[in-house]
Amino acid sequence: MDSVAAARIASDALIGGGVQYVVVSPGSRSAPMAYALAEAEAAGRVELMVRIDERTAGFTALGLALSTGSPAAVLTTSGTAVGNLMPSVMEANHAAVPLVVLSADRPEELRGTGANQTTIQLDLFGEHVRFAADIPAGSSPLRAVETALSAATGAFSDLAPGPVQLNLAFRDPLIPAPEEQLPPASRRQRFRIGTEPLTMSLAPPAEDLPVRRTVVLAGHDAGPVAEAFARANGLPLLAEPSSNARFGPNAVGPYRLLIEHFGPGSAMPIERVVLFGRPTLSRPVASLLARADVPSALYQPVPVAWYEPGRRTELPLESLADLADFAGCGPSAWLDAWLLAASAAQHALDGVLAAETAATGPAVGALVWKHARGQLLLGSSNGIRDVDLAGQPAAEPSATVFANRGLAGIDGTIATATGIAVGGRQETTVLLGDVTFLHDTGGLLLGAGEEQPQLRIVVLNDSGGAIFGLLEHGAVAEAGGYGGTVERLFGTPHSVDIAALAAAYGVGHCAVSTTAGLAEALAAPFAGRTIIEVRTDRHDLRALHGRIKAAVAAAVDGVLAG
Repeated sequence: MDSVAAARIASDALIGGGVQYVVVSPGSRSAPMAYALAEAEAAGRVELMVRIDERTAGFTALGLALSTGSPAAVLTTSGTAVGNLMPSVMEANHAAVPLVVLSADRPEELRGTGANQTTIQLDLFGEHVRFAADIPAGSSPLRAVETALSAATGAFSDLAPGPVQLNLAFRDPLIPAPEEQLPPASRRQRFRIGTEPLTMSLAPPAEDLPVRRTVVLAGHDAGPVAEAFARANGLPLLAEPSSNARFGPNAVGPYRLLIEHFGPGSAMPIERVVLFGRPTLSRPVASLLARADVPSALYQPVPVAWYEPGRRTELPLESLADLADFAGCGPSAWLDAWLLAASAAQHALDGVLAAETAATGPAVGALVWKHARGQLLLGSSNGIRDVDLAGQPAAEPSATVFANRGLAGIDGTIATATGIAVGGRQETTVLLGDVTFLHDTGGLLLGAGEEQPQLRIVVLNDSGGAIFGLLEHGAVAEAGGYGGTVERLFGTPHSVDIAALAAAYGVGHCAVSTTAGLAEALAAPFAGRTIIEVRTDRHDLRALHGRIKAAVAAAVDGVLAG
C-alpha cells in the first residue's frame, strides 16, 4: 500500500469516528495525510485549520475539542515538530480532552540511521496518552485509528477520555500521482454543537435524609448538576468560575473568604463537604478538604483523569442518591447564614474596589464575568482567581466557561481560545494576564484565508507576573533581604508594546485604565478579533487583597454576630 492510499484510509476512519476538525502544521513527511485531508475537506467532510507553530496547533485543537465535545486532531511532520505538542497533550491528559495526535514518521529502514528529522517518536508522550500506536509504512492504519478514537472518547469503561497518538510512518512517494486531483468542491453542512450555558433541576430529596451543615464545593468542570444538587438539598454552593455551576439562589460569591467564619469554634461549623469536579483555585478550599474532622465525598459517576485512585481522601460516590444520603439536607438557618454572609461580603468587597481610582485585577475579573456572553475562557494565574473572588453569581448562567485547569499552565491560552471560538461558532471572550498573553503571541498568527473567530481578548497588563506577589514571594519582597531578586525572577517585568503587537498581527486594539473604560469597551459590539488592554499597576495588589480581606471579615462578623 502506498503512503497516500494509507493516509486516505486514516482520514476516512478519523472522520467516520467523529473528528470534525484537523489542525495541520506544514511538513514534508506528513504530506500524505495533508493531501488526504485536503481531499476530504474539498468533499465537505472535515474542516482544516493551518498553523505553522506546532505548539499553537496543539492548543488550537485542544480548544476545538473542548467547545465541540468531539475528538479533534492535530497533524505534524516528524522530529521536533512532534515534541512541540507535549504541553497540549499534557493538558489534555489531566483535563480528559479527546485530542488526537497524528505524528508522521520515517519508515523503519530509516530509523536509527541518522536520517534527517528522525528520532524515537512512539511513546514520546509516555503516560500522558490513553493509547499510542506505531503504524508501519505500507500497512493499513484502520484498526489503530478505530482503537485510538475509542480510547480518546472514553469508550472503554475503565478509562477516562483523553489524548492519543497515531505515529504514521510514510515511505516515498509522499504525494498523489500526477493524474490525481482534488474532488469537486462541496460545501460542508456545519452542525454546531450547542455550547450554551446549561441548567438542570433534581427531584426533591427523600424526606428521611439527616439534617447536616454540609457545603457543596463545585470545582472545575463540575457542571450544572452541582448547582441543582445544592438547590435540591438546601445547601450553600461554593463554585469556582470554570465549574459552570456558579449561579442560582444558593451560590456564594466570595466564598473563599467566608470558609474560616464557619470553621471550628464558630457558632455553625461546617460538618460535611460534597465535591463536584476538581478544586484548583484556593488554599482555604484545599485546607477544608484536608481536615480530618470534616468528612467529604466526591461525586464521580465516570472515571476521571485528574487524580489517581486512592490518592485523595474524599469518599467517591457514583450516584446522586448516595451523595444525598451522605450530605443530608441543610437546616434553613444554615443556608440563610451563608447567603447573609455572602451578601455582606460582596457589598464590602465591592466597596473596596469602588474606592480604587484605577482598574484592578479583581474589578476587571468582576466586569468580565458580568459582561461575558456566549463562551468565556479564563486564563491561569490571577485572572481566574480574580473572577473567583469578585465575580458575582447570577440567577442564570450567561456564558459557558472554559479554563485549562488540567495542569493550569499559562501556555497556549490564545490558541485554545481561538479553537474554542471556532468550534463554538459564537462570541468568545478570553481573560488573561500580560505574561500569559506574551507567552502565546504566536497564537495570534492566522494564515491568509484562515477563519477569523469572533474573539475578544482582555489582557490585564500590569507589566509582569502579579500572582507571585500574592504568594509567599510577596512577603520575601516586602522583607527586602533579597533586593530585586523577587521582581526579576518572579515579577518578570517587561515593556512590550501590546498595541504594536496587535497591529503586527492585524488584530484590533484599545487600551483602558479604569473600570468605567473597561465596561464601555466590553459593551461595544465587535467582529473578528479584538484586544482590550487594561493597564494597571500590580505593586499595590498585595495591600489591596489585605484591605478586601479585612473589610469582608468585619462585615461578615457583624452580620453573623447579629
